[in-house]
Amino acid sequence: MSKGLKLTDILVTIVIAIAFGIVYIVWGSLYYVVKPIGLHADQLIYGMWFIAAPVAYLVIRKPGVALLAEIAAASGEFILGSPWGLTVLLYGVVQGLFAEAVFMLFRYKKYNIAVVVLAAIASCLGSVIMDFAYGEIGDLAAWNLILFLVARFVGSILFAGVFAYYLVSALEMTGVTKLVRPLSSSDFDALDQK
Repeated sequence: MSKGLKLTDILVTIVIAIAFGIVYIVWGSLYYVVKPIGLHADQLIYGMWFIAAPVAYLVIRKPGVALLAEIAAASGEFILGSPWGLTVLLYGVVQGLFAEAVFMLFRYKKYNIAVVVLAAIASCLGSVIMDFAYGEIGDLAAWNLILFLVARFVGSILFAGVFAYYLVSALEMTGVTKLVRPLSSSDFDALDQK
């Protein structure tokens, strides 16, 4: 399989990203419904905003796809009227870069759940750095900051890690990904690596 991105790879990544951009807009409404519960319950669902990168990477399996997917998803979210405005683009770049760094660390040869969870954690770390840079969480009391971070990291692992992995596994089983790359037993074996 060629390591460079072909036009088909880019287009499929953009389609995945647009789909998640729409999900991100809907998810924003859910985020605001959950927020009044308190105890950072909203952070438990925050990980959904990192899902485009791992899903696109697991489907396409080439360098650059995770970053492209996060940027395109953030762009779609912005165009559809994100309440966070242009900052979603900056967050998308940082989250995509952090996920891409994890996939690069494994030389784009690992597609197992552990690597996807690490990418989710990395994207989460990127978002936390951005939150500190924008002054959104720096003033929290230590106990509140810890609760915030634990909730966000757990949500990221669940949504952008575990859920993303099993979503793509389900797509593999349907054969939908045959349109992007040939489906073989080695593909299934790569997904089943623990």
